[in-house]
Amino acid sequence: MRPKILLVDDNSGLREDFPLWLPEYDVTAAASAEEALAILRKPDSFSLVIMDVYLPGMDGLKALERIKALSPGKPVIIMTGFSTKDIAVHALTAKADNYLEKPFGVKEARAVIEKELARAGGLSRPEDMGMDAKIEHVRGFIEGNCFKKITLSDAAAAVSLTPKYLSKVFRERTGMGFNDYKLKVKMDQARKMLRTSGLTLKQISARLGYANTESFIRQFERIVRTTPTRYRGTRPKKS
Repeated sequence: MRPKILLVDDNSGLREDFPLWLPEYDVTAAASAEEALAILRKPDSFSLVIMDVYLPGMDGLKALERIKALSPGKPVIIMTGFSTKDIAVHALTAKADNYLEKPFGVKEARAVIEKELARAGGLSRPEDMGMDAKIEHVRGFIEGNCFKKITLSDAAAAVSLTPKYLSKVFRERTGMGFNDYKLKVKMDQARKMLRTSGLTLKQISARLGYANTESFIRQFERIVRTTPTRYRGTRPKKS
């Protein structure tokens, strides 16, 4: 199961993009501290809160105090757009567990998130994982790096297995080969971007690591059984 993260930021672009940048996490977004606190007052399974300092209404530092009062053990990462040590020190003094300075890179965000999840017991070291946990970690690794060129060797190194053995066990446990699963994840992301973003086919194919748009279109048609343009033009039926 993917760790659940509550992202609190009044920037709609960040709220939309964050789940695409870090798809290995189940992200719920809130636009204000008040909205976040309303969510957290109910029973939840969030592993982590990531919150901007400057929010409309109640600011992030005041909200941080309220969150820690509600859930003392829940890790909170504070974001700030101002590169000043004073804000970081204030945030940490107010019991923030870590902080990110905007603009931040995906790699930097992932490192901070993984650090706090590991500290809270949400992640294990590869050498301490059972095989099922290792396979889940590999699935998350593929999903979290679907916009990059990753290999079986990269994934194997992440869970301390040989590529040959990982290939065998991954197929046994998931019913799919490593590359087949990687392609499925790419196509899932393609579907999401076609439905939820205004990106062009060229931009989507480039983001997914294709050398040219034609290659992406051919693969999408083979897997999804329709063209990207037609898929974008359809709407899911309401149940």
